[in-house]
Amino acid sequence: MHEVALEAAGARPLKIGLLTHSVNPRGGVVHTLELAHALHDAGHDVTVMAPASPGQRFFRPVRCAARLIPVGPTPRDMVEMVDTRIEAFTASIAELLRTTRFDVLHTHDPIGGNALANLLERGLIDGFVRTVHHLEVFDDLQLMRWQSRGFRAARQVFCVSGLWKDILARRHGVEAHEVRNGLQQGRFSPVCVPGDTALAERLGVRTGAPVVLALGGIEERKNAVRLLQAFVLLRATWPDAQLVIAGGASLLDHAQYGRDFAALAQASGLPSGPGQAIVLTGALPDDDIPALYRLADVVAMPSLNEGFGLVTLEALASGVPVVVSRIAPFTEYLEDGDCHWADPTRSASIAEALLAALADRSPSRIAASAARLGERFSWAASAARHAQLYREGLRGAAVQSLRTHLR
Repeated sequence: MHEVALEAAGARPLKIGLLTHSVNPRGGVVHTLELAHALHDAGHDVTVMAPASPGQRFFRPVRCAARLIPVGPTPRDMVEMVDTRIEAFTASIAELLRTTRFDVLHTHDPIGGNALANLLERGLIDGFVRTVHHLEVFDDLQLMRWQSRGFRAARQVFCVSGLWKDILARRHGVEAHEVRNGLQQGRFSPVCVPGDTALAERLGVRTGAPVVLALGGIEERKNAVRLLQAFVLLRATWPDAQLVIAGGASLLDHAQYGRDFAALAQASGLPSGPGQAIVLTGALPDDDIPALYRLADVVAMPSLNEGFGLVTLEALASGVPVVVSRIAPFTEYLEDGDCHWADPTRSASIAEALLAALADRSPSRIAASAARLGERFSWAASAARHAQLYREGLRGAAVQSLRTHLR
């Protein structure tokens, strides 16, 4: 059916390779998989590629073709890790290109970007697409060079918010196309199911006292230390409140920040563990996430730096109020009635927003916000926008190639 529609529109299905940096549940990986599924459902031939150690698989089932690129255990040195993964990607895709031709190769991170830049320099591909979700600031100069090369070498650059479109233009002279994220329809719901109680018991999440949930692990970008400071203030009003932090499967080194978090928890007299004031779940099975949202009384995302913040859409679709930083990109798509705003640089502001969210939980207002945002952000629409931009890029490249040939 989708292929018939494509042919009727005069556009054949595209063969697309989507690269992502990990098989673990990170925002960019979720984006890549959901985009891959939506493009696949629209009739395109999609292959997702990611590095994987022996025995690793994607954190959720993949409904299109997948190519896992073998890598060894993650080195302790960040530069060595990135270098070895760039080389693994480069070699694996070069081998694949001997027998397979892609219309579009599209990467969502600097590792894939540098591998595709290598292939471009070798003449094995004629261009690639890069999505910049956000940019990091590294102390190591080589990491900064790789990050820059990973989008500067691309034929087309996409981003998921106006914030990053503006940053790429102002700071880097790169004109990017904004493409919207999406929300997986039907996955998140406020309706409790029997498995919710079992998950609470397994993780040690208490019922009957406020549960503050944060996703993404203990990272400086996620502002986990200030969130903990805000939680300490919150417990003056809600002494039985519980802070649950889920996730944290990252390629970046957050060890020192994690130690700072643990020291503050200890100094505040807050024990960590199942049933304790602080519960650190680590990475969870993908099937647990919808229930985890429903166990929360408020979801906190006081980030200092985000590409988009899919957690906000997922929380609202689950019927849970959200506390978010009053900064872009959140301010681009959330209105005052959708959330409780906080100044991410002030723990007292975060605490005030948490208290307000707990005191004024309105299921009808949350449902209205979720419905409006669900209509605005769909993966089907995102896939259609991607396909349109892919075709524009291919046409532009063909024109440029013809001009070069005629000179």
